[in-house]
Amino acid sequence: MRPPIDQATVLITGAAGGIGRELARLLSRRVRTLVLVDREVARLEPLREELLTRYPTLGVILHACDVCEPREVDAMVASLEAQFVRVDVLVNTATLGLKGLYAEARWGGLEELLRSNVWVPALLTHRLLAPMLERGRGGVLNIGSGAAQLMLPGSAMFAATQRFLDGFTESLRLEVEGRGVVITRVAPGPVGDSGAEEAGSAPFFQMSLERCARAALAAFERGEALVYPGWGHRWVMRLLPLLPRGLQRSLGRLALRGVRREALAAPEALPVGLAAPVLLTREPNPA
Repeated sequence: MRPPIDQATVLITGAAGGIGRELARLLSRRVRTLVLVDREVARLEPLREELLTRYPTLGVILHACDVCEPREVDAMVASLEAQFVRVDVLVNTATLGLKGLYAEARWGGLEELLRSNVWVPALLTHRLLAPMLERGRGGVLNIGSGAAQLMLPGSAMFAATQRFLDGFTESLRLEVEGRGVVITRVAPGPVGDSGAEEAGSAPFFQMSLERCARAALAAFERGEALVYPGWGHRWVMRLLPLLPRGLQRSLGRLALRGVRREALAAPEALPVGLAAPVLLTREPNPA
């Protein structure tokens, strides 16, 4: 079963940057309408101008919406319905990552990470999935992280939210099986700009945002449940669950030493609890 993409309406959160922006670029040549959502429409304007320059007949709707707030989400859905815009595919890419020891982090940042990575995909899927099931066609593409497979000290809350997304996506996929809706989770490793990858200076297993988006979209179209973009990353993710839990903890301890070294080496550059560049599409509230 394939999700409806050609001449469809696709809603993307987190499209102002990162994988969300790359997916918008890839989809723009095929879909009828893109609905791009952000708390600040101004962040989406450059992308809309770019897409319309390439594809003048493409419909691009920008919505200012705090997708953590049910009232704003309901108002957005009602506005789309009033314009006779029917969302065929939902793409959740608005993911936050925090780097730092949990006990030393500010709760405001942790709460926003929790809302962004758990509340948002759950809320938007809840609002848009039922109409898809009624029509017997649709798709939900959740962009997460390979951190769901890791013990990740220094990013404890982030790893926990990725475990939620894993269980949520897999369970929901079974609920809608055979009803015309494709649900896929993408769990990338390190991602970055294509320049570093082409120059050979990218970290181990890092892939460009564009390649990651292409792999995500291809797997979604094949109706896959889970995709790990990149062959190296994919094999590591398949191997990790086979390791004894004690060995996994030892690997986590090694990661923790690196976090502590970074904090000591550059305490002002990356204070504990602030955003780190891990699949970021939004910045946390400094409160």
